[in-house]
Amino acid sequence: MKRYHIALGVAVGAATLTGIAEAQDGYRAPADWPSPVVEHLHGALIVDRLEYAMPDEGDDALVWDVSAWYGGDVNRVYLKAEGENVQGDGEDAELESLDLLYSRLIAPFWELQGGVGYQGGIATDDHDERYFGVVALQGLAPYRIETELDLRVSDEGDVSASLEGEYDLRLTQRTFLQPRVEVALAADEVPRLGIGEGLNHLRTGLRLRHEITRKFAPYVGVYWEKRYGDTADFARADGGSTEDTGVVAGLRLWY
Repeated sequence: MKRYHIALGVAVGAATLTGIAEAQDGYRAPADWPSPVVEHLHGALIVDRLEYAMPDEGDDALVWDVSAWYGGDVNRVYLKAEGENVQGDGEDAELESLDLLYSRLIAPFWELQGGVGYQGGIATDDHDERYFGVVALQGLAPYRIETELDLRVSDEGDVSASLEGEYDLRLTQRTFLQPRVEVALAADEVPRLGIGEGLNHLRTGLRLRHEITRKFAPYVGVYWEKRYGDTADFARADGGSTEDTGVVAGLRLWY
C-alpha cells in the first residue's frame, strides 16, 4: 500500500509538471472557454472627512472631503470634492477642488489619474474661479500610508502641486488614531487668490476615530497649520494669520 501511494504521488506530480510544461510551451485554452476572472463593475461613496473645525483664530468652518468612484479593478472614474463653509463671513461655501478623473491601476495599490478640476464658489460667483488640468497619483506607500500627490495646471497657466498622507494606527478593533499631513506648493504667484510662489502651507493633524459600524465612524481631533513665504505675506496684508491651531469634530462615512 505504501509503494502504491508513492507511485501514485509520482504519477500525479509528473502529470502536473507535464501540464505546466505544456502551458509554458504555448498551450492556450479553447476560445469558447470563459475567462477565469470576470471583472464586475461597482462603486463606492467615501466621506473621508465631514467635520466642524474650531480654530484659535478666525471663524469656525464646516469642512468636507468626499470622493466617489465607479468602475472595475483596473479602470475607474472618480469624482472628488473638497471645500469649506466658513461660518459668519457672509459668504457661501467654497470648493477648494472639484475633480473629475479617469483612473487606471498601474501597480499594486497605485492608481494614476487624470482629468479636469474646478476651484471656486458653489453655484455662486462670490469667489474667484479657476479651472485645471489635473494629474494625480493615489495609493498606499510603504507601511500602508495612504498617499495622494497631484499636479495642477490652471486655465491661466499657473502650476501647483499638493501632497497628502494619512495613516491609521489601530488602537483596538474599532478605534484608530490617524496622523495626517498636507503640503501645498506653487510654481507661480497668484496674488488675487493669496497664493505665493514656492511652499504655500503645511497642515498637520491628529484624529481619534471610533467605528460604531464599519461604515459610520465619529472622530475628534486637533490640527496645526502654517503659511510660508509670499503666501504668508499675502495673508498678513489681508489681515489674516499665518499660523493657527484648532480642534475638529466630525464623521467618516462610506457606502
